Amino acid sequence: MAKLYFRYGAMNSGKTALLLQAAHNYEERGMEVLILKPKVDSKGDDHLISRIGLERKVDHLVSPGEDIYDYIVDYTRDIKCVFVDEAQFLEREQVDQLMMAVVGLNIPVICYGLRSDFKTNGFPGSTRLLEIAHTIEEMKTICSCGRKAMFNGRKINGEFTFEGEQVAIDGENKVEYESLCPSCYYVKVKKIDNRR
Repeated sequence: MAKLYFRYGAMNSGKTALLLQAAHNYEERGMEVLILKPKVDSKGDDHLISRIGLERKVDHLVSPGEDIYDYIVDYTRDIKCVFVDEAQFLEREQVDQLMMAVVGLNIPVICYGLRSDFKTNGFPGSTRLLEIAHTIEEMKTICSCGRKAMFNGRKINGEFTFEGEQVAIDGENKVEYESLCPSCYYVKVKKIDNRR
């Protein structure tokens, strides 16, 4: 039986690299895959680019409001797995459509993305995946202090900020992100007094 998977982690946990590796494993065995990415993620345009330099053109950029289930049904190749990068940017309905593909077409769907934004609020796509995915796996990375990073601090011009829209793509308008443990997040971003 096919499943809907959600593999999440903080920024720089290797999500894209692992997606590319998993897709390669399928293709190495002669199985076709479909790689999707939400169009709102303009980083790399129509390519997936990992921090370690792996790169690949996506098969389709998913537009807001687009029915992913219909796209998969109409796809001409005999796909054995669907991969979705930056799944946090999907709409709730689009996550439901991925589940429809799993159930109705018996195709596994593996989604990679962030659990929460720079304010620690859930993204619509991630929240829905956490609610309905068959399998949820955390991909771990570390904070600069050496502890497990869980949060994503947003920086503008090198300074942490707690202001702005939920979506601001890394690299645009001097926006960058840093993976942080809860302690560092609350000290550096929320500016609490660390008494210990």
